[in-house]
Amino acid sequence: MTCSIAPGWTLPMPFSSNSYKAQGQQPGHQDMPVGTCHQDGSVQTDMLKAGSASTARQARVQPGPLPVTGGAPGAGYPSGVTGPRQEEAQLTASDWTRTLMKYRQPIPSRSIFELTVTLVPFVAIWAVAWWVLSISTVLALALALANAAFLLRLFIIQHDCGHGSLFRDRRLCDWIGRVIGVITLTPYDVWRKTHAIHHATSGNLDRRGIGDLPVLTVREYRGKGWPGRTLYRLLRHPVFLFGVVPFYTFFLHNRLPVHLMRSGWRYWLSAMATNAAIGLTLTVIVLLGGWEVLLFVFLPTMLLAAIAGMWFFYMQHQFEKTSWRHEEDWNIRDASLHGSSHYALPGILRWITGNIGVHHVHHLASRIPFYRLHDVVKDHDALAQTRRITLWESFRCARLHLWDEKSRRLLSFAEARALPA
Repeated sequence: MTCSIAPGWTLPMPFSSNSYKAQGQQPGHQDMPVGTCHQDGSVQTDMLKAGSASTARQARVQPGPLPVTGGAPGAGYPSGVTGPRQEEAQLTASDWTRTLMKYRQPIPSRSIFELTVTLVPFVAIWAVAWWVLSISTVLALALALANAAFLLRLFIIQHDCGHGSLFRDRRLCDWIGRVIGVITLTPYDVWRKTHAIHHATSGNLDRRGIGDLPVLTVREYRGKGWPGRTLYRLLRHPVFLFGVVPFYTFFLHNRLPVHLMRSGWRYWLSAMATNAAIGLTLTVIVLLGGWEVLLFVFLPTMLLAAIAGMWFFYMQHQFEKTSWRHEEDWNIRDASLHGSSHYALPGILRWITGNIGVHHVHHLASRIPFYRLHDVVKDHDALAQTRRITLWESFRCARLHLWDEKSRRLLSFAEARALPA
């Protein structure tokens, strides 16, 4: 059994409570055509049509109003606040899908600009670091580490390509994504499908295993023997999660189409073609610059970007008042909006991360280009306030590990231990 560490990124998880018994046999997902995953307001509707019972169930489970002020359940604006802000606070997740449709259209000139101001500096800094290496290893290393910011941003652009939101032309998005995938060490077509599954199952306790971090409920954790508890504690430990896992994910896990081994040649071709392109690139680097370029320029950039990416993915779904529900109570729009955070970052970090911190909006309307996400929270104060977590507040989230189904909160091990048996 496996449980993923990030979108489409997995580690062995023998203790997983996932109800699926074999890899690649998730009901409604193994044959899901990613090309039809139009994840906008009706996002996952196409994905859920592929055999999922959720489509019919969504007609029964009605979304509730949008909680604001940090996403506390039932919270809202003070009673004295009236007008559009109060009206927005009463909108349901389904209402928001219609409201957000006007932000969906990409702006071609803006997309080209964002791609250019990310890719050109990345290549330039990389070249300068390579050149400086013959003068100062420390300076070359510093430049390589700084360049991790542009590599992280390239991954966000690749992410937008996967959603078909960078350009209107789906094929153009796909080929840009495939090229960037060589730089980010990520086979694009494999990632695109597993990421679609992440969007289709996020917040569903009965569908953990692909595209999410290992999360156990308090009850499940208590039901494990000491080996299972020890392994879970190891996997959730920050040193392991943000140190070992990023290296494993990008350098090892991404080399094979994990979870899609039996899903056809497309995913094998994606993984093997990406591997071949990476191998050719690294060979040229070694022949022209030697192993020092790999060790002091290539490797530091990749590792720091992977660690940062892991942290941001963690914060997008692992916060105290996130949302996890069992299948019968789960609604995809509510899960998208209430189970994802608004990571309110300083301006420079918003730019580096391509506004991915506005993750609750992204999950609800993932066809919105990354450069328009900040416009959404500027225009709609209710969305700006809901599930809002500041940079300082986010560090506390690293100690939250177990989901309590009664209080509907993510708890630390100490808090879970204090709960009555």
